[in-house]
Amino acid sequence: MNTEPRSGRAIDDWNEHWAAHAAVNALNPAQIYRTKLVLEALALGEAIAPLRVLELGSGTGEFAGQVMGLRPDAEFVGLDLSAVGVEISRRKVPAARFFEQDFRQPIQLDPSYRGWATHVVCSEVLEHLDDPVAMLRKMRALLAPGCRVIVTVPAGPMSAFDRHIGHRRHFNPSLLEETLRAAGLEVVDLRGAGFPFFNLYRLTVVARGKKLIEDTAGATERVLPIAARGAIRTFSWLFKLNTARTKLGWQLVAVGVEPNNSPKTSRPELQGSPR
Repeated sequence: MNTEPRSGRAIDDWNEHWAAHAAVNALNPAQIYRTKLVLEALALGEAIAPLRVLELGSGTGEFAGQVMGLRPDAEFVGLDLSAVGVEISRRKVPAARFFEQDFRQPIQLDPSYRGWATHVVCSEVLEHLDDPVAMLRKMRALLAPGCRVIVTVPAGPMSAFDRHIGHRRHFNPSLLEETLRAAGLEVVDLRGAGFPFFNLYRLTVVARGKKLIEDTAGATERVLPIAARGAIRTFSWLFKLNTARTKLGWQLVAVGVEPNNSPKTSRPELQGSPR
C-alpha cells in the first residue's frame, strides 16, 4: 500500500478490495437497502431532462446500472479511486462514463465537466476521508446550480471490517450537517434510517469481528459459509420492516443542494483530462 504524504496514513487499497469483495458486496443487504434509500432521495422519476448524474465513489458500477435502467435518457459519470473498479464498471455499464479520481487530489476531469451535474450521489465515501469537507468543496466545481446532492454515511459503532476497508470515522446527524454546510452546500433534509434491523445487522457485523474479513474475501454466494448465506437472506427480509426516518437509525441520509447564487469564481478549477 502507498502512504499519504501529509499524514503518513496508509492509503486504502481499493484495487485489492474490489478484487476480493466485489461479488459479496453486490449481495450485501445493507448495500441493497442503502441503494433503495438513495434512489428514493434522488427522485429520478420527477427529474426533468437533461438529467446528468455524477457518482462520487462509483465502485464497480452497480448503482450506475440501476440509474441507467430507470432513466435510459440520463448521462452518468462515475469517479472512483480504484482502477479495478473503473474497469469493471466500464464493462458492466458501457453507456456510462467512469474515470479514476483520487478524491484528495485536484479534479482530473476535462473542463467541459465544470458545472455539469444535475444530480450527485456520494454514498459511503466521506467516512473514508481524513478531510471530507475539502473533498466536497473540490467536487462542487462539477455541480450545476441547484444540483441535488445525496450523501449517505454510517453512524453507530465501527467494526473490524470497517477499519479493514479504511473507515476514519462514523458520523452522527450533527457532524454530517456540519460537514455539508462547511463545504458550501445547503442542507434540505437529513435523517437516520434503518431502525431496528439495520442497526441489528451492524451489531452483527461488529460481533463477527475479523472473521468477517476472511468470510468475504474472494467469496461468491455459492462458497460463502452457510451461516453467512443465512444471515444475508434473513436480513434481506427483515430490512423491509425498517423505519426509513428515525433518529435511532444508523444509516444517515442527507439531501443537499448546490446554491443557485454560488459564484463560479469561488469554485476550484478542473485540472487534466479524463483517464
